[in-house]
Amino acid sequence: MDNINGKMLTLALLVVGSFIGAAISITYRNIWVILLFVLLGFIIMGYGLSLKRKGGSDIQ
Repeated sequence: MDNINGKMLTLALLVVGSFIGAAISITYRNIWVILLFVLLGFIIMGYGLSLKRKGGSDIQ
């Protein structure tokens, strides 16, 4: 772990946080918040994967 890519780490933590938010909103049975967090998680994940594909990260 010589080099940590801060941008990709932040994106990964945001994705995990959004799916945790979806799990918490499942306990409150609020469908709109569940859909919001799941959609937000997939959007952030897709953005991170597109950055990786374009070579915007140093991850091999």
